[in-house]
Amino acid sequence: MPNQPKYIEDKSGLKSWQIKMHEVIYEADTTAGKAFDLGLLVVIILSITVVMLESVPSLHKDYGNEFMLAEWGFTIIFSLEYLARLLSIGKPFKYIFSFYGIIDLLSILPTYLGFFITGTNSLMVIRSLRLMRVFRILKLGSFLKESKVLVDSLKASRHKIAVFLLSILTMVIILGTVMYLVESGESGFDSIPRSIYWAIVTLTTVGYGDIAPHTAFGQFLASIVMILGYAIIAVPTGIVTNELIKTENKKISTQACQTCSKDGHDTDAEYCKYCGEHL
Repeated sequence: MPNQPKYIEDKSGLKSWQIKMHEVIYEADTTAGKAFDLGLLVVIILSITVVMLESVPSLHKDYGNEFMLAEWGFTIIFSLEYLARLLSIGKPFKYIFSFYGIIDLLSILPTYLGFFITGTNSLMVIRSLRLMRVFRILKLGSFLKESKVLVDSLKASRHKIAVFLLSILTMVIILGTVMYLVESGESGFDSIPRSIYWAIVTLTTVGYGDIAPHTAFGQFLASIVMILGYAIIAVPTGIVTNELIKTENKKISTQACQTCSKDGHDTDAEYCKYCGEHL
């Protein structure tokens, strides 16, 4: 009998060990997958904590070496995770240029680049690169099912929100121009852009108070803008909430495609809705 192949390949071109690795890394419906996500979640939180503590001058002075060792440990872990993700999908470039692929790369590059950049003139550059490690916090989104629901709801309501924002932009331009005509430069309304800034601050109920109308008509107009602000805040909330209800009613699986690593498929889906490969 001919020798059997050591690894069995599926339609995506992955071998059996790659398929197993894919199930652990990209999917959360198995015990190993849940353990992997939980472990990585803890590492991300610890890494972000180290970045924040390292920015405290007194702690950096006393524990600088410890922070450096911890950072290299986290970087090695994230580097191994990045390589594992590349090895466990059929089309690695799909992952590399995806949102979370870029975030994962940003989470490890600063440490390596800071190691090769030397010289006192480059200290500010190194500091800027190291601060980019805070992007690791965006990796948390890949572990939250609710984040997928929220993103889908925002995508579904993007046209309505765009129309709403365009209406608000038109409103603040008109209100700012009117206030520029009503008020004088001594009150702070010395240009239309500055008056538009006042309209935005007032309409959003922020109310810095650095610019305020002094005339009776200006104060009357400001009162109307303030009242409008309360009504306007509720509009985008209602739009997104409506889409959230629709999205939550859909059953979404945690299964990720073995070829392009995309998830968010329906529970009864047999093919990836992004690349068409068999799930």
